Amino acid sequence: MKFFGYFRSSSSYRCRIAFNLKGLDYEFAPVHLKQGAQKSPAFTAINPQRLLPAVITDEGAELTQSLAILEWLDETHPEPAFLPTDPVGRARVRAFAQVIACEIHPLQNLRVLKYLADEFGADAEATTRWLTRWIADGLEACEALLAKRDRATPFCFGDTPGLADICLVPQLFSAQRFGVDFSHLKLLADINARCEALAAFAQAHPACQPDFEP
Repeated sequence: MKFFGYFRSSSSYRCRIAFNLKGLDYEFAPVHLKQGAQKSPAFTAINPQRLLPAVITDEGAELTQSLAILEWLDETHPEPAFLPTDPVGRARVRAFAQVIACEIHPLQNLRVLKYLADEFGADAEATTRWLTRWIADGLEACEALLAKRDRATPFCFGDTPGLADICLVPQLFSAQRFGVDFSHLKLLADINARCEALAAFAQAHPACQPDFEP
């Protein structure tokens, strides 16, 4: 399996956590987003959207979009499971993950921030207001979703980390990087600390990656 990612990409971070939880090895192919490597003809042939992550399976299938990759991993390597067994539980986990992957993350994406600066003249202060507005709003929704659970659990929706936790930890890393405080969101903060204590999450941290840059 070949994995195309970038150390700071939160969607790549999700995949690294998932690979670690499943105990899977992969060949890593770094794609430097700030240098525009995602726009190269070679990578565009793999993912016409020019976004990370991407995976080429052992059978040669090309996969894109982190949530699709995570579900493929769960279907092809069922243990440990990323989703509950009951349909309602699975829907709730997917909904939580999509708040992050579909609602928060796209609005903090590098290409969106660049567009705000280039097309609308957004300076650093304006960009900070933009990021704080959308990241904070989404994380507050995530906290509220966890507060509605049928029972309190060590991780987002269970006794072991799953799809929701895999999405949450990289998003909280991004929040910290952009200066968005989430310390008042106690459920998120506690789960984040619990996840970060696990080797699968710690080893997936951006600072531990071979393409890391200070």
